[in-house]
Amino acid sequence: MHYYDLDLSIVIPVYNEEESLHSLHAEITAALKDTAIDYEVIYVDDGSKDRSVEIIKELHADDPRVILVSFRRNYGQTAGFAAGFDNASGRVVITLDADGQNDPADIPTMMEKLDESGADVVNGWRINRQDGFLLRKLPSKIANWTIASFSGVKLHDRGCSMRAFKNEVVSELRLYGEMHRFIPELVNNAGFSMVEVPVNHRPRMAGESKYGISRTFRVLLDLVTVLFLRSYADRPMHFLGWIGFVSGLGGFSIISILGARKIYFGLVGGFIAFKEYNIGSRPTFLLGILAIILGVQFLVTGIVAELVVRTYYESQNKTVYKVKQMVGKDPASPKAETG
Repeated sequence: MHYYDLDLSIVIPVYNEEESLHSLHAEITAALKDTAIDYEVIYVDDGSKDRSVEIIKELHADDPRVILVSFRRNYGQTAGFAAGFDNASGRVVITLDADGQNDPADIPTMMEKLDESGADVVNGWRINRQDGFLLRKLPSKIANWTIASFSGVKLHDRGCSMRAFKNEVVSELRLYGEMHRFIPELVNNAGFSMVEVPVNHRPRMAGESKYGISRTFRVLLDLVTVLFLRSYADRPMHFLGWIGFVSGLGGFSIISILGARKIYFGLVGGFIAFKEYNIGSRPTFLLGILAIILGVQFLVTGIVAELVVRTYYESQNKTVYKVKQMVGKDPASPKAETG
């Protein structure tokens, strides 16, 4: 049985959100002040260029439950979640965006749902999403449908950052690259259960959005990685061998057919016909062979690279970030690299 210092850890990645932090923290305080929940708020600054770090330090001076984890540079939202998870002391870990679009008033509801359902993770469902259609809703719908179709993890809203986890779940998550987009799939792959609960969603009142339609293509590429790691991480030959077998069989079949035709026409038309039936010098044939070879090489190289990265981070217990400073918490965590 696990024992934790606190009831709740709230993890909030921050990148250039100076205009939202004061109001966000005030809402968190208001949402939890009438409860018996003992909590901490971990703000992970992802190399902000504005006054975000200074503001978080001010919040800590007024509220010792505030913890700052500040990165040396911008590592991305995945690293922000990973750092927050590594330093969370609560029995329950809830994640929020720093832009104020997630409503802190939903935090008690998510904790209740986690206890009542018996699930390991509660995923927020933004029923009335307050975002632009073209740049946010449309890419999200495409990504939701595509990921659900291939992964088999059915969720109404897998892009909502507001989630509640049991601490043992985040302790097993290994996040790197941009894998925060696939937290539901990683949770499912690890054998944990998950439910959804409707949450309030609000329009951004300050700052600028960090997202756009360009990330849809990156999501599709990351999806290939997740699906591969889910099904073939411990037996890559089942995947690579299948590709090699199909490619080799196809190439052998083409060469056999063309060779047989060349021999046939040579027997029927004599040596001159045999010589004139020159298959190997046809540009389309050479271009097709080159495309197949390059495609297989790039695919295999990408997958091998993903396996190397996975081995690097997991076998050596490496983190995907380096902490510049921490305020309000002992930085001697076995997972944290500081300095």
